[in-house]
Amino acid sequence: MNKRARFFVNLAILTLLIGIIAYPKVAPFLFGGSSQDPAFQPRQRPVLRVSGYVLSPFPVQETIRSTGTLLPDEEVDLAFETSGKVVGIYFEEGTFVEEGDLLAKMNDRHLQAQLAKLQAQQRLVVEREFRQRSLLEREAISQEAYDQAVTELETLEADMELLLARIAETEVRAPFDGVVGLRYLSEGSYASPSTRLARLVRTSPLKLEFTVPERYSGEISPGFPINFRVDGFLDPKHAEVYAVNPSVDDRTRTIRLRALYDNPDGLLMPGRFASVNLRLSDMPDAIAIPSEALIPEMEGDRVFVYRNGKAEAIYVTTGIRTEDRVQILDGLSFGDTLLTTGVLQLRHGLDVELDNLGDLAEHGDEGEETDETSPVN
Repeated sequence: MNKRARFFVNLAILTLLIGIIAYPKVAPFLFGGSSQDPAFQPRQRPVLRVSGYVLSPFPVQETIRSTGTLLPDEEVDLAFETSGKVVGIYFEEGTFVEEGDLLAKMNDRHLQAQLAKLQAQQRLVVEREFRQRSLLEREAISQEAYDQAVTELETLEADMELLLARIAETEVRAPFDGVVGLRYLSEGSYASPSTRLARLVRTSPLKLEFTVPERYSGEISPGFPINFRVDGFLDPKHAEVYAVNPSVDDRTRTIRLRALYDNPDGLLMPGRFASVNLRLSDMPDAIAIPSEALIPEMEGDRVFVYRNGKAEAIYVTTGIRTEDRVQILDGLSFGDTLLTTGVLQLRHGLDVELDNLGDLAEHGDEGEETDETSPVN
């Protein structure tokens, strides 16, 4: 390219630059507009409208949510201790029985006959021992003769005790107070120790078995109060932990616990599913922010606060997490204005305008609970 052509090219570029710079001032005169017309004003930096809350003390409850199963306080399958023919059943299915009540009887006529024979012999042996003792006191017989009479009496009494034990094996008695279930035998049937007669269940009180994560092993001990709910009942039920398993389940990494519920009216039945709540601690003056205001990043969790008309990013340390809130342990203070909307558009130092400002405590419940769910039993 020769010098003349290069001169014209540079002149054209210079003219274009001058035109671009002068256009905002000349355009109103060329097109009949005013220099005050917004259309010809230079663009200003955009201001983002957001909502925020002033941080104030907020109550947070640390609560574990788990699931459990109701168990009977005592439960046993009733059966005879020996074999024989059933001659009597003395209970009705589904009724309450008391400890010691006779529930069923097996044929024991041959044992009763043997007992009557030993009782008849006992009278003679007792009289013989009495006479021998009288003679011994007068030194009419030797000590050896008297010892033989005493031994005979003791042997007879031992035989009677053994026979009474064998007779007791032909009876089924209630080992504790409870409700007897469905029976599986009828009178006249032959039964053995492996034959189940019925099941006896004590339903008052009831045991509630559930699990919690292993990290709470040091916070729950016997006497710890719990609440639980059962489908079909509106009011929560109250129970108390009475036993903690001494070892952790290596598969689920949970600890198994049992609580005791009085079940005064007998309305709850064993085997039912229960939703369990354990309140560990109450923090009335915590900083708890809405979950949507927290931004997780590789460097950590951060939030935006409003300061002097701008959004300021702050990295925070979190604590307890609830269904819709997160406890802040470090990074925020009471009185800070937390930005809760437009968090994905916010940048550090961005100009913002508060569209709605409120108190965080006025926009929540009385308290929040953790949603820690342990494995289902």
